[in-house]
Amino acid sequence: MSKSPAEVRRMLHTYGRQLTSAKRLARFRRALLASGAQDQVDISREARRRELVQRIAKEIIENLIVNGNHSPVIEDILDQLETETGNRVLLDYPLDGGDVRLLTETETGARELTGAQKNRILKRLWEITLAKVDDTML
Repeated sequence: MSKSPAEVRRMLHTYGRQLTSAKRLARFRRALLASGAQDQVDISREARRRELVQRIAKEIIENLIVNGNHSPVIEDILDQLETETGNRVLLDYPLDGGDVRLLTETETGARELTGAQKNRILKRLWEITLAKVDDTML
């Protein structure tokens, strides 16, 4: 059974998108760990709730990374981050396999955030997401 060239191209394109998404998630996880955004989890009722909140927050952030279309929850999170920083923050994923880049829109154009400033923004993104999920959970 032979496949048409179009089917093979479509399959390779799908695999390429999946590989790109996996690389983005891995880079963001490394950046998130470097920012110190992960908490220790105890074995109590409150800890189980915190763990669930963290898992949902992680899915929301992964959704932010992978999808170009933002849900209302992601828009709320990004709007709050913009309000706190005073500028719009954009996440950029270079195709060369580099780490997640944070860009901020200023009056003079886009500027890349690095070092402690980047870690601070990533940590704050994580904190805002956790708070948003925690507030909406029963």
